[in-house]
Formats: sequence, C-alpha cells, structure tokens
Amino acid sequence: MVRTIALLIGAGFVFVLGIALFGTISTAISDPAPETAEHEFHLHPKDAGLSSAGVFGKFDKQQLQRGLKVYQEVCAACHSLKYVSFRDLEQIGYSEGQVKALAQAWPIEQPSVNPDTGEAMTRKNIPSDRFPSPYANEVAARAANNNALPPDLSLMTKARHDGANYVASLLTGYQNQPAELLSKFPDAKTPQGLHYNPYFANLNIAMPPPITSDGQVTYEDGIQATRDQMAKDVAAFLTWTAEPNLETRHAAGFASVIFLAIFVFLTIGAYRNVWRGVKH
Repeated sequence: MVRTIALLIGAGFVFVLGIALFGTISTAISDPAPETAEHEFHLHPKDAGLSSAGVFGKFDKQQLQRGLKVYQEVCAACHSLKYVSFRDLEQIGYSEGQVKALAQAWPIEQPSVNPDTGEAMTRKNIPSDRFPSPYANEVAARAANNNALPPDLSLMTKARHDGANYVASLLTGYQNQPAELLSKFPDAKTPQGLHYNPYFANLNIAMPPPITSDGQVTYEDGIQATRDQMAKDVAAFLTWTAEPNLETRHAAGFASVIFLAIFVFLTIGAYRNVWRGVKH
C-alpha cells in the first residue's frame, strides 16, 4: 500500500514537471525572446594562427619573448601576472643573468617594509619574485580605471573560450559602432567611457584600445611590430603564462596514444593465439 502511494506521488510529480516543460517549450516556440544587439553583432574570435594551437602545437620562443615585450610596454601598467615568477622566463629562452637583469629593471617594484622603521616601501625585483601588481589593492585599481577592475592576465587564455584567439581578436577589434546596429537597436549606443568591440561579450568594454598603432613596440629581432603582430605575440605569451607545460602535455598525450595503440594490437594478437583453433 505504501509503495503504491509513493508511486502515485512520484507519477504526479513527473506529470506536473512534464506539463511545465511542455509549457516552457511551447512558449519559446510561439513567443521567442527578442533579438538583442549582443546576440546579433557579437563576433567569434578570428584564428590567430599561433604555433601552440592544435594537438601538436609548440611554443615559438621568439614570439613569446616578443609577447613579453608587448606585455611589459603595453599591458603591465594596468594588468598583473600574479601567478608568474620572473625566473619562469628561463623556460622561454632567457638565461639566468638575463632574467636577473630584467627583474631588476622592471619598472614596478615589489612592495616591502622598512625593517628599521616598519614603514611601507618598495624594493627591486629578484628572479624568485612574481610579477608585481601595478596597484596597491583593488580600491586603487578601480580608482585609476573609472571603477573598472583590470583583470589579472596570468590565466586569461584559459578563462576565456578560445582564449588565445579571443585575446588577439579583442586587441585589434576596437571600432566605431556600425550604423546598422544603431538603426536596429537605437538604445544600444555605447555609453560614455566605454568602447565598442564586437569580440567582447556585451560589445562595450571599459578598457581603452591598448594597441593603437604600428610600431608601438620595437622588437629586437627585427620583426615589424604591426598592430596585428603585437596582438598575436602577446596572445602567444599569455597562452604560455596560462599553460607553460603545454608542450609536455601534448608529448605525453601523443605517447599515451601510441602506447594504447600498441597495447591493443598486442592484446588482439594474444587473444588470437590463446584461442586459436578453439570454437567459440
């Protein structure tokens, strides 16, 4: 008796849920949500063509060093790299001495405390330090950026869908709002203090265009620093900061596939040898 009542109650819940689901689906079909400017004019990232893309991708160390230079001269004034240490740069081709010199010359110093007076001070960076934040705290960061908080870039390419392509496209995607958008969605005009960028989720971003012209950075390897090249280089560098072991992971995955393939063939051979001549 108790089981029958429980089954009836469960069937009642399923029936009610079915009616609710049917009502939701029918409403979505008969009265769909209106189109929005974000849905119609948001663009998917363009393929940046980075060497690290794909299952066999590898980092181009020259490009990573160019990307570091773009970060240093264009991005570091607002964005931190709190999960990356200066000594990690040895992985992209810098020597121990070069890392030490780069850390000491970094324009933003490490916060510290005067041991004699207890007062706040700063000191030169050393290789074991992580990249320092350009702001003392979140309040200072918001105060300097019209209440917008510049995100840390250490894991940015992992935090965004199609991250490397997203970063490269976003940096070169600033433009005036299309006339078609304003005629179709008059209320979607970019607010004062924001900037139109179709690669950003809601089309309007607080960050001003960081890369404004060709030659904004001078590369030591002779590569021409076009806006597109700088965007790709810093996207490659941020891909490395987010996943410095990418090449090792790719190699391990490839080796695992090879091992499994060999194991399957050996298993099939052993099976046929053991059961050879036996009807089954």
